[in-house]
Amino acid sequence: MKILFTTSEAVPFATTGGLGDVCGSLPFALADLGHDVRVILPAYRCVWYVGREIRPLNVEFIVAVGSKTVSGRLLEHRSESVTFYFVQQDYYYDRDALYSVHGQDYADNCERFVFFSRATLEAIRLLDFYPDIIHAHDWQTGLVPAYLKIEYASSPLYRSMGSVFTIHNMAYQGRFWHWDMLLTGLDWKYFNWQQMEAYGQLNLLKTGIVFADAVSTVSPRYAQEIQTPEFGAGLEGVIQSRRDVLWGILNGIDYTVWNPTTDPHLPAPYDEHTVWQQKPFCKAALQSEVGLPQRPHVPLIAMIGRLTHQKGFDLVAKILPEWLEQMETQWVILGTGETQLETTFRELANRYPDKLAVIFEFNLPLAHRIQGGADMFLMPSRFEPCGLAQLQALKYGTVPVVRAIGGLADTITDCRPETLANGTANGFSFTEESPQALSETLRRACEAYRQPEIWRQLVLTGMRQDWSWARSAPRYVEMYEATLRRIRGG
Repeated sequence: MKILFTTSEAVPFATTGGLGDVCGSLPFALADLGHDVRVILPAYRCVWYVGREIRPLNVEFIVAVGSKTVSGRLLEHRSESVTFYFVQQDYYYDRDALYSVHGQDYADNCERFVFFSRATLEAIRLLDFYPDIIHAHDWQTGLVPAYLKIEYASSPLYRSMGSVFTIHNMAYQGRFWHWDMLLTGLDWKYFNWQQMEAYGQLNLLKTGIVFADAVSTVSPRYAQEIQTPEFGAGLEGVIQSRRDVLWGILNGIDYTVWNPTTDPHLPAPYDEHTVWQQKPFCKAALQSEVGLPQRPHVPLIAMIGRLTHQKGFDLVAKILPEWLEQMETQWVILGTGETQLETTFRELANRYPDKLAVIFEFNLPLAHRIQGGADMFLMPSRFEPCGLAQLQALKYGTVPVVRAIGGLADTITDCRPETLANGTANGFSFTEESPQALSETLRRACEAYRQPEIWRQLVLTGMRQDWSWARSAPRYVEMYEATLRRIRGG
C-alpha cells in the first residue's frame, strides 16, 4: 500500500508535541510492515537545524491562495525506509516558530495552511507518487480531504485515493473569521453548518472531519469522549455524525528513542533485570543535577509538560504546599506554561528547596533523566487524547499516577487488590477532577512505595508491557484497508 502523511509536524524536523511524535514515528512502523510511506510537511526554519541531509528536487509549483498565486518548491530527505518531502515557501515558513510568537498566533495561519494543503495535492502529481491513502493530521491539513473530494474528484489519478483524518486534540480547531473562506478558493456553498462553518467561523478541523473518508483519534477512550459535550469542544455533533467511520487507535512510543537499556542520556542504563541495581544510581544523579538532596528512600515524584490548566498543574499547585510541609516526598517539575503557575511553583521551590525542584524550560535530555530517575510520574490532566509521557514512564519503571481520562484510562490500570492479583496493575488513577482525589491517590501510591513487593510488581508490569508503534501500526493498516474497501467497493 502507498501512504502519504500530510502534517504540520514530524520529529525530528519540527514538533511542538504529540502530533510531531506520531508523524515522525508511525510512518517507520508502517514501513516495517512493508508499505511505501512518504511524509510531507512545511520547510520551516527549524528543519535545517536538525543536521539531516535535505536536498532540493528541482520541482517547483504555483497554487492559488484566494485571489493570488503563490509559488513554492519541494525538498527531500531520504531515510532508510521513509521519504520526507518539504514544502518550501519562505514567506510562510521561514519564521522563528511554527504557529505563533510571544503567545500570539500568526495572523496569516489560515493562508499558510491553505497553501500547504494545496501544495500537498500538487506534490502528488509532480512527484508521480499516487498514494492509496492520504493521511491528514489536525486542522492544519483539514482542507486536504476537502480539496480531494471537491477539486480533484474528476481526475482519474486522484479519484481512487482514500483520505483519513486524525484528530490529535479537539481543542485546537483552526477557527478563522468567515471571510477567510475566500482564501480556500472553495465555493461559498460549502460554508454551511454541515460542512465548513461552525458558530459563524471557518473551522478547518471540522472541514477535515466532514470530508475525510475515515476519521481517527489517538485512543479508543478519546474517540468516545469527543462525542460528548464535555470533551467535544462544540463539535460533538459532527463527530457523532461520522461515528460509523470513527476509529480510536492508541498512539505508541518509539522504543529506539525511549528505552532505558539503550538511552544515552542515562548515567546508568538498565532493563527489567537490572532496574533495582541501576535505577537508584539514576535517581541519585537526578537529585544531584536538579539540586535536591540524595535521599534514596524518599519517593521522588516527577511532572513533565506544559504548565497549564488542561494538564492539571493547577490541581497540583493546590495540594503542593501541604505535601511539601507534611509529607516525606520530593518533587521535580520540568516545563513551561502559564505565568501564574510558574510563579507559584518558583515560590514553593524557594521555600522548600530540599523537596521541590522546578526547571522552566524544554530540555529533552533532562526529560529522559527524569523518567529514568523518578519513582512516580504524575499526569492529572483534565483531558488527554492519548498521552505519551505515561507510556515512557512505564518503560522506565517509573510508576504513573494519572487521572482516568482519554488515553490515560486506556493505558493505566489502577492498583487495587483485584488488579494486583490478576497482574494488570501498572499505576494509580482517579476520576474526580479535584485536589482531594489527586491527593488521596498520591497517598495510595506512596503507601505502595513503602511495600517493596507491591512496588516491584507495579514496576515490572509496566516495564514488560508493549506500548510501541509495532503494537498500533497494524490497526492503522486495518483502518486504511477498510476505508479503501468502502470507497472502491469489494
